[in-house]
Amino acid sequence: MVTTSSLPMLTVLPTTEARLELGETLRRFRAQGAAAAPVVFGSQRRPEGVILPFELYSELIPLIEDLEVARLVRERSSAGASVPLGDVAASIGLDPADYA
Repeated sequence: MVTTSSLPMLTVLPTTEARLELGETLRRFRAQGAAAAPVVFGSQRRPEGVILPFELYSELIPLIEDLEVARLVRERSSAGASVPLGDVAASIGLDPADYA
């Protein structure tokens, strides 16, 4: 088994075994929904991919998007002082009132 300190202990299946068990995995996903354990697979039992129930994937997408937005906010916040949009508009000859 391959684990990291922040992830639960999961067995890493060889890719061939994961492929052979795909039918059973889908039956388990249908029966258990988002609560079904993901399947981790990879060459030489090194984790390289994960198969998870679509229901769980659908629940994770908004969280992943939130993390991406937070990363962008941190990145832009550390870029320095911001300039009001009206000032930028005025600097290129546009009416700043249209951007207030």
